[in-house]
Amino acid sequence: MKELQLKYGCNPNQKPARVFMEDGDLPVTVLNGKPGYINLLDALNGWQLVKELKEATGLPAATSFKHVSPAGAAVGRPLSDTLKKIYYTDDVELTPLACAYARARGADRMSSFGDFISLSDKCDKATALLIKKEVSDGIIAPSYDEDALEILKAKKKGSYCVLQIDENYIPPETEKKQVFGVTFEQGHNFIKINDDSLSNFVTENKSLTDEEKDNLKIALIILKYTQSNSVCYVKDGQAIGIGAGQQSRIHCTRLAGDKADKWWLRQCPKVLELQFKDDIKRADRDNTIDVYTSDDAQDVLAEGVWQNFFKVKPQEFTREERKAWIAKNTDVALGSDAFFPFGDNIERAHRSGVKVIAQPGGSVRDDNVIEVCNKYNIAMVFNGIRLFHH
Repeated sequence: MKELQLKYGCNPNQKPARVFMEDGDLPVTVLNGKPGYINLLDALNGWQLVKELKEATGLPAATSFKHVSPAGAAVGRPLSDTLKKIYYTDDVELTPLACAYARARGADRMSSFGDFISLSDKCDKATALLIKKEVSDGIIAPSYDEDALEILKAKKKGSYCVLQIDENYIPPETEKKQVFGVTFEQGHNFIKINDDSLSNFVTENKSLTDEEKDNLKIALIILKYTQSNSVCYVKDGQAIGIGAGQQSRIHCTRLAGDKADKWWLRQCPKVLELQFKDDIKRADRDNTIDVYTSDDAQDVLAEGVWQNFFKVKPQEFTREERKAWIAKNTDVALGSDAFFPFGDNIERAHRSGVKVIAQPGGSVRDDNVIEVCNKYNIAMVFNGIRLFHH
């Protein structure tokens, strides 16, 4: 099939809309539902991301996309009991691919609400059963087990979008897009992120473990498909905070750091012990936890509010308690799609447990950035690779 008609473009008033190939057939087959314009943007970017994560780590990978940036992405490492609980998977079977999806979805559950999922491997039943319980718009994968496909086809009253990608498809050397009637053309970004990208140490600390190398590669690959400016915090094979589409680098670092802190705060015993009412939906739990772990905690503790969600009134979670718990997060990797212009980015990253950093380098203030890294014994490499994505 060379062409697929769409209901509309980015917005309902943008008609007509279609996707098509100038040469050959579309690499995507619709197995169920009707994909939209933004769905396909998410699907095609997400597929490239998980394919590269699989190539770089050898592990199955998943990503949760919203508005052409990943809300989360991960490889299929086993989950701790705590992660199983906060990802709502403590009572289900978890295959490696299901672990990857649970991690990708669990990084920023609020942002992932209504996501488009990309999987590097054949979708199995265990992964489909996790997806069945989440609010999601669609999925793309190279293939599907028969029972997994039936589960997904039944989602959203039969309208869930299920796409199959030709995993052998290679895009042309050049790509085009139009803006305001003007055609842009550039070479496709075929650059590969590997161990060679992590060899140019510029700090006093010049050591990276294999685990740290993998986490940095994961961060950089995620950034390759994230709207710029962007930074990404990674721990244990998964994104824990992604800051996308900000005009200022420090705002990216703060946004992603705040998300990483929220991810870590969900694992605090005080949060794990919250007693929600049995009929509270996951999205409402996620939203309430987000408020409870913020400076707005009093909003959910107010009389007449907490009774809507909890069996018993939660204890106050003070700013000092939150700060002390966040300080326990360690061994975090940080990637940036372009250079850090000031050392304040490193100061903020350090507060969220960052120990290793990969960035292109090239700022006139590189010396200041390196100095702050040395202050905290952070290992930093200049990879010389800018990863802007628009």
